[in-house]
Amino acid sequence: MKGLFITFEGIDGSGKSTQAMLLKDRFNQLNRPVVFTKEPGGTPLGKKIREILLNDNMNPVSEFLLFAADRKEHAKKIIVPSLSNGKIVISDRFADSSVAYQGFGRGVPIDFINFVHQNILSGLKPDLTFIVDISPEIGLRRLAEKDRIERGGINFLRKVREGYLELAGQDKRFVVIDGTVASEKVANSIWEFISRWEISNG
Repeated sequence: MKGLFITFEGIDGSGKSTQAMLLKDRFNQLNRPVVFTKEPGGTPLGKKIREILLNDNMNPVSEFLLFAADRKEHAKKIIVPSLSNGKIVISDRFADSSVAYQGFGRGVPIDFINFVHQNILSGLKPDLTFIVDISPEIGLRRLAEKDRIERGGINFLRKVREGYLELAGQDKRFVVIDGTVASEKVANSIWEFISRWEISNG
């Protein structure tokens, strides 16, 4: 039985992590088998890589390759086995984060990013990707603490957001959700979409 792979994306401060957790809770309430994970840091190796990524002076390509190493481990150890067992996998960030952040945000060639992903993920893609969309201004106001990925400033976040919105126009798996409204309303919109999607794809 094939599982369901759902990812959450968005700029820092968008509220995507909150929405990912709320969705996990909703599936749990329905007694549906669900696994929640995140990038970076979803595996023991990922936690070590996350510590390295907090280094402020890293070259953008090196940064991406560390994310890619974490992603390979993440897919192999958590995502693929869970999907093979028919579980729902919810991931707070996945490959699209690198396209938006290291590609659009930091100038790593997107063709290179896609090439690496094709080779390490063997075609693994989410069934649904929710982009929780807010303006960079709102994102910066919401951030309570800033690590190195979040300290790029408003122009950096503008590039990242533009990247996400460009991605959203390229594949039907993307769903752009207004992240400026109340969290409960965002969660309800996401759930309504998933319910319709499961009926259409059941």
